[in-house]
Amino acid sequence: MKNTGELSRRQILAAAGFIGLATLTGCGSGDDGGDSKDLSKKQNGAMKEYRAGQQFKATKPLSFSMLHNNNPVYPLKDSWLFWKEVTKRTGITIKPVDVPLADYENKRSVLIGSGDAPYLIPKTYHPSEVAFVSSGAILAVSEYVHLMPNFQDKVRKWQLEPELDSIRQSDGKYYLLPGLHEKPKSGYSLSLRTDILDRHGLTLPTTWDEVYDVLKALRAEYPDKYPWTDRWSVNTPFPCGALFGYLGQAYGVKAGWNYNNISFDTEAQKFVFTATQDAYREMVEYVRKLVAEKLLDPESFTQQDDQAVQKLLAEKSYVISANPQVLVQEYRYNLDKQVRGSSIEMIPVPLGPAGPIVLSGIRLENGIMISSEALDSDDFVAMMQFVDWLWYSDEGQTFCKWGVEGVTYTRSGAEYRLEPGISLMGSDPDAPKDLQKDYGFFNGVFTYGGSWELVSSSFSPDEKKFQDAMAQYRELPVDPAHPLQSSEQEQATLWDTPLKDTAIQNTLQFVLGERPMSEWDDYVAELKGKNLDQLVDLHNQAYERFEQENG
Repeated sequence: MKNTGELSRRQILAAAGFIGLATLTGCGSGDDGGDSKDLSKKQNGAMKEYRAGQQFKATKPLSFSMLHNNNPVYPLKDSWLFWKEVTKRTGITIKPVDVPLADYENKRSVLIGSGDAPYLIPKTYHPSEVAFVSSGAILAVSEYVHLMPNFQDKVRKWQLEPELDSIRQSDGKYYLLPGLHEKPKSGYSLSLRTDILDRHGLTLPTTWDEVYDVLKALRAEYPDKYPWTDRWSVNTPFPCGALFGYLGQAYGVKAGWNYNNISFDTEAQKFVFTATQDAYREMVEYVRKLVAEKLLDPESFTQQDDQAVQKLLAEKSYVISANPQVLVQEYRYNLDKQVRGSSIEMIPVPLGPAGPIVLSGIRLENGIMISSEALDSDDFVAMMQFVDWLWYSDEGQTFCKWGVEGVTYTRSGAEYRLEPGISLMGSDPDAPKDLQKDYGFFNGVFTYGGSWELVSSSFSPDEKKFQDAMAQYRELPVDPAHPLQSSEQEQATLWDTPLKDTAIQNTLQFVLGERPMSEWDDYVAELKGKNLDQLVDLHNQAYERFEQENG
């Protein structure tokens, strides 16, 4: 339960972001100037009365450009039913600017920096948007969510105000429309060849100490092999981003894909530098031990994903990071074809020193940035209504995920079934059609978040088992709001990137043995030389100021 004080602080912060926006013709409130906030001339194609749960339909045909993250598993096709049905239902034509998944973040930065970005920029993970705030290239979307009744409704019903507070920037606004989850959903963990474990009398581990024991036993049985090789290291700032993400969770620290320089220490009640915490060091020491004892392939930190998967399929390794989709679609499907009698399972995140916890903030997912240039368009209000319907309404989310009822799926209550002859992520390997590849639904650009009923509607037996187990873990509290003032944000941005680069580079050097753990104190001193203390002080001052002003 949330206490009254917490609610009042959040309401005050939210009010700061929404003031003056009660009507479409509200006055400007600060940085953007009055003219940019006057939406009376930006309603071309917009519905005059648009409410939560209502089908959005533009009053005239419109089109909007959108950056599209082209996944090689289901490469973009102009013929997808998805595109046609979106236009049929909403009157909007999406014009995708296609970018390969492997180059998505770099291309996105180039397009935004050059002023050529499409209006809609989805598949953006917080805090990636922060790099584009100071230039004014992306929109302070919190100023315009009053145009998005479905978004607002879910934030209210699911009490997501603390999560939104945590992504606000220097001006108290947020610049990313995140995916919204009703309940926490864990995504990644370890998968192991269970037939190999059975062969040697080993059981699936439940703790990281047991993971070590299993790997040690496998190394003894196969001394010429690394028991574990891993993936998700390239095209990401943090090598082995998935591994460090869920391993960090076990230690109670934000690492890997979850990494942020600043974390809140709930015991000390202050912000600290993530990569100098004792728990972070313990995590690094654990991985260093795995690499030093040849239990974890050192190429895990540099190899392409397909190289890691090929090692698994060639039985050069028996353990690899997974999510429920790749477990079924890549690992199990291909192992079934290549290795007779093979079996592989994904386990709940092994327990570590922090106990059965999941990190805070996981009810927000990747989301959408909007180019500031979109605000100059006469179609702006219609565009925001369209975004609200497609990404945040129950009907839009169901459509993006399952497609067209009676064509790609049927539904009975909360149960969704694909039509005969259609497969999803290997659910029917012999089906002639695939929901993603042939129809364009269940596309990660559009499909995320939603009610637990909808999110869980596609769970395979493996994922249901995994999520049921993870639901027993306790979610940590969301970091308290501590918005920086504009001058503070400018300074923090200058300090943040060099510190992050140094932390990540040294993490890799420590685990690979390129730098001995005995030099940890020297590493911390190097970070201090790059303004670590000043950055931490800045965030704590902002936290204390916000508490005093709104507590």
